[in-house]
Amino acid sequence: MKIRCLVIDDEYMARLLLENYIQKLPQLELVSLCENAIEAMSMLQKEKIEVIFLDIQMSHLTGLEFLHTLQQKPVVIFTTAYSEYALEGFRLDAVDYLLKPFSFERFVQAVNKAAHYLSFQANNKESASTPIESNETRQLFVKSDGKLVKVRFDEILYIEGLKEYVSIYTPHNRIITLQSLRNLETLLPRSTFLRVHKSYIIALDKIQAIVGNQVEIHKKLIPIGATYKEILMNALQLEE
Repeated sequence: MKIRCLVIDDEYMARLLLENYIQKLPQLELVSLCENAIEAMSMLQKEKIEVIFLDIQMSHLTGLEFLHTLQQKPVVIFTTAYSEYALEGFRLDAVDYLLKPFSFERFVQAVNKAAHYLSFQANNKESASTPIESNETRQLFVKSDGKLVKVRFDEILYIEGLKEYVSIYTPHNRIITLQSLRNLETLLPRSTFLRVHKSYIIALDKIQAIVGNQVEIHKKLIPIGATYKEILMNALQLEE
């Protein structure tokens, strides 16, 4: 099945280059070339889009502003001439950041990341839709070191976001997988796990202590973001 993609860039030559690159890869299907974010919004309402190649500096709305308007985001690959936006791009869960001018080889690397991410999403949606016996421990599978690794929910201590990767910590090991913290958050049971910082999700039942604006889990002090403190205290039914 082909990956349906959308190009959003206000430069004609940039759109032309991406169209040429996309046509070279049989796994990609170019749905449309958009000159700005307003045009792209209309296209997203009409078409199923799985991957967006998105410029940042555009008229009307920047690429970053455009992403903030979307409730359900396709997989995003930034294509820009400005390296200073890379950190913000990864905070918005972009799978890759192509700095213009980029080669076809570098483009293929980004597409492979996007395909990997989409495959991960599909595998976990399929797992979530499969009935689980009541006596079976809930779990998910993540790709790590070229294999699918089973992670039991009751073994997770905390999860740390590292740009386009996440590290899942258990009492016995650390599992690194290519995906966003935001996506992993949607796969975890909300009754057990809580995001306490832009870079951390914790298992509530693994908290050993709260020290000021930090939680202690397995001798690790994890920061609590200012916007998450009240949510955490409410979840634990505690007063500040």
